[in-house]
Amino acid sequence: MTDLEMECKSCGGNSFVQAMDFVNLRPMDKKLSIGSERIFTVCLDCGEVVSIKVKHPEK
Repeated sequence: MTDLEMECKSCGGNSFVQAMDFVNLRPMDKKLSIGSERIFTVCLDCGEVVSIKVKHPEK
């Protein structure tokens, strides 16, 4: 769960979970780069993705 007090803009819910994608985000010009995972903050009431963050932006 996130520690932030947020409100979903779609449904007004306030219960969220963070989830991670298994496909790494990498620069388009670096085909062999390892890249980094994306962290999604998702509303548990309606499923709206309210935030996407790159776990290791330096990669």
